[in-house]
Amino acid sequence: MIPYLLIALIALVVVGAAALVAVLTWKKGQSGEREHDLDRRLQALVETLDRRLGDLDTKVDGRLQSASETTNKIHERLGKLGEATAQMNDRVKDLAKLEQALKPPKARGGFGELLLENLLRDKLPPSHYQLQYGFKGGERVDAVIRVERLVPVDAKFPLDNFHRVVEATSDSERQTHEKAFGRDLKTHIDAISSKYIRPAEGTYDFAFMYVPSESVYYELVCGKTGALYSYALEKRVFPVSPTTFTAYLQVIVFGLRGLQVEKHAQEVMAQITGLQKDFGRFKEDFDLVGTHLGRAQSKFSDAERRIDRFEGKLEQSTEHMAIEGPLDAEAVEEYTPAPLPLDPISAP
Repeated sequence: MIPYLLIALIALVVVGAAALVAVLTWKKGQSGEREHDLDRRLQALVETLDRRLGDLDTKVDGRLQSASETTNKIHERLGKLGEATAQMNDRVKDLAKLEQALKPPKARGGFGELLLENLLRDKLPPSHYQLQYGFKGGERVDAVIRVERLVPVDAKFPLDNFHRVVEATSDSERQTHEKAFGRDLKTHIDAISSKYIRPAEGTYDFAFMYVPSESVYYELVCGKTGALYSYALEKRVFPVSPTTFTAYLQVIVFGLRGLQVEKHAQEVMAQITGLQKDFGRFKEDFDLVGTHLGRAQSKFSDAERRIDRFEGKLEQSTEHMAIEGPLDAEAVEEYTPAPLPLDPISAP
């Protein structure tokens, strides 16, 4: 009994041991699969991270390169801006020198005349303007525009007190210079009206006062000196700036073209009148030729009828001779046709 129990116990222990080994083996296999799956996942994660890091490096490199290029362009533009600033400073110095050179009124007047000459040369034919035109009394205007009459243009505008107005540091000083500028301007308007508007010498009853600066023209028209603008118009003196004077010149150019068209139209009408007279003479000759041709045709018809009658009589004579013999002298004289006129066309 005991041996059987011992054998059964040993068998049970063996079976239990075998079961334990099997369980341990199975668990070890499960653990190996899990470790393999974990390794695979870790490998995939590492690969993903490597790929993303590679993409990130590429993007960062590209952005760094773009930023570098942008920085280089900024440096280049800053360099060009520096050059432009240097050139602008040079221009400012040149303008300062020019302003210094134009401070004397005579030099400033010459500069205004130069600007006026350039405008006239750019807009008008040389035959329609003249610089430094002299009147009989010895006065000389800076320029005249030739249309049907002369349009005087003055370019000697008083600017000294206007510059003092701009440079004034106090209101009282500014008002003082404004009054002086108004007096200078009124005196200049009176001088233009009295010296250059001369209809008796071929000018129109108005003149242009050329203001070489748009700011000064604006002050004259819209500023505190606006009353002087009305005074200038009363005196038939028209202030013009470079812009407005260009518009006036354009209108004058259109007027000159209209005059040329009118002149050509008159020449064409004169030629048409001459052609009409020539055609009238031709028609008279043609009618005369027609009259002569009509008379010649009438005479031709008369002669043709006479020839037909003569031919009939001649046939009758031939038949009579064939039947009765030759005609006597009286019969021959009876059948002789009347003589034809030698020159039917010359008949009146």
